[in-house]
Amino acid sequence: MKYEEYINLFQYTRLKTRSVQVGNIKMGGNNPICIQSMTNTNTLNTSETINQSLNIIRAGGEIVRITAQGVKEAENLENIKNGIREAGFETPVAADIHFNPKAAFTAAELIEKVRINPGNFVDKRSDVLKGEFSTEEYQKEIKKIEDSLIPLLEICKKNKTALRIGVNHGSLSDRIMSRFGDTPEGMVESAMEFLRICVREEFFNIVVSLKSSNTRVMVQSNRLLITRMKDEGMDFPLHLGVTEAGEGEDGRIKSAVGIGTLLGDGIGDTIRVSLTEAPENEIPVAQKMVSYISERIDHEEIKSVSPVPANFFEYSKRETNAVLNIGGEGLAVVIGNIASKTELKQEFIFLGKDIAVSTPSGDSNYIIDEEVWEQQIFHNENVFPLFTSFNNFYLSEKPSPVLNFLKMNCADLDDENLLKIKNQNKLVLILESNNKNSFADQRAAFLKLMNSGNNIPVIIKKSYKENILEDLQLKSSCDIGGLFLDGFGDGVWIENLSADRQDFGNIDEQDIINTSFGILQASRVRTSKTEYISCPGCGRTLFDLQKTTKEIRDRTLHLKSLKIGIMGCIVNGPGEMADADYGYVGAGPGKITLYKNREVVKKNIPEENAVEELIQLIKENGDWVD
Repeated sequence: MKYEEYINLFQYTRLKTRSVQVGNIKMGGNNPICIQSMTNTNTLNTSETINQSLNIIRAGGEIVRITAQGVKEAENLENIKNGIREAGFETPVAADIHFNPKAAFTAAELIEKVRINPGNFVDKRSDVLKGEFSTEEYQKEIKKIEDSLIPLLEICKKNKTALRIGVNHGSLSDRIMSRFGDTPEGMVESAMEFLRICVREEFFNIVVSLKSSNTRVMVQSNRLLITRMKDEGMDFPLHLGVTEAGEGEDGRIKSAVGIGTLLGDGIGDTIRVSLTEAPENEIPVAQKMVSYISERIDHEEIKSVSPVPANFFEYSKRETNAVLNIGGEGLAVVIGNIASKTELKQEFIFLGKDIAVSTPSGDSNYIIDEEVWEQQIFHNENVFPLFTSFNNFYLSEKPSPVLNFLKMNCADLDDENLLKIKNQNKLVLILESNNKNSFADQRAAFLKLMNSGNNIPVIIKKSYKENILEDLQLKSSCDIGGLFLDGFGDGVWIENLSADRQDFGNIDEQDIINTSFGILQASRVRTSKTEYISCPGCGRTLFDLQKTTKEIRDRTLHLKSLKIGIMGCIVNGPGEMADADYGYVGAGPGKITLYKNREVVKKNIPEENAVEELIQLIKENGDWVD
């Protein structure tokens, strides 16, 4: 079971899946990738939910999802759907169901699609794990699933309702956790249990999703699901999303790293970007990602690499030599074109030819072009040359005794050059690609390096010519994030050039540096600032999530390397915050529960006091810095 047996790593091609009917649209097969979002209003507030649904639709959303906590909410979906129809739209409506099969039964009779969560459709997640399930106990639990799922399938068949089997990393059942833990394998098996029942009952109008706030888990679990489905003769379309991605640039970068990596391999038939913002804000972000990935169609040829010396289901960092502070066990470094003005300072500043008079101070490391290096004598140990060819490096009269950079395009990384650079222990490769599919091109280059036994450290470099910061963030995250998720790369260098590519573009260089750090953090290879795992909110949220997230961010942004979860309710809260340091979770109307790691610390705090209580909790545990 190898990923490359089902996915073409070197040629962008959409994965062929089954075509599924959802109301008036088709999903999967040869159909375009469908973009959707979810309301965050009270489902019983009909007019407010209709208005927000229309905002999503007018922004370009092709499906609107609405939570239905109970039967009353499920029944009201019909009124909401009718309001959407009266406004002139045939957009399908999907119900989001947790804990309540009866609500699913009701919704399936009224609207076009129902999402159920295998982690809580029948199974209940306990606060304390039961422990090991015997084979007999395990099978009894599967029988319980059948008893509740089969009636739902019959309703869906009768009403031509589509079904999403939607697994969340944060809400795996006690039973799955006991056998697999909160792993990609556990997420896949959670979905497969339901899919097998659907197939036996000859119900195929299904979409599947495996979501996590952890981009690495999200990507690995979807890859594993594809191979497992293929092995068992299934080809259901996939819904992609990174849960609790957050807001602003962090939410966009994190979403693009996870979703973009899978889209880049042709995986995904519908996507939802989960931002802690107004739902309609999610739509253009998703549209931009889909549009950008589609540009890879008919890209320049990338020669296949065989064998493929990588496991795409588990994280393993490529082994490299340590050269100064690059490679080895060190953190991935950042290269930028200016001195950083913030506390996020890159390790190397590229000066090019601009170093004519004096050597920069020793506070930073600098990279200069080879011709300037050859013309001057440097006494400082913090200036290093960038060579444009191996021959120039080899023939240099005075290469740096510490660190030399070598720029090379993926297309030039042939057997001859691989041999030349193999045993150079003072050399770091700057790897560039001119291919429209730079993600696959640079990945192929890493596979070549691995097959040749070459441990040279590699800086992933990518140049753009964008005028809008969000576009640069999304494109670079789609191109670069997946490489770091798979353990490739010892650093990143993003450039944004003017349209004629002769000068730097009009996006602030500090924003580019911040984007580089953001990609490394979203890819889970380097934490440089507080991370906020915040959900987008839905009808289950009983406090102002956007306002609270902003308040917590404003109060804690100066803290370093903390993860703070901000969750609207308990459906995914405790689980998605599994690796968070602190958690702020809605427990009921006006009530908040605080977590330290996985443990509940304070229950049912009045909302008006909860942020201050969170700050106090951080201080009590020694993680606060004034």
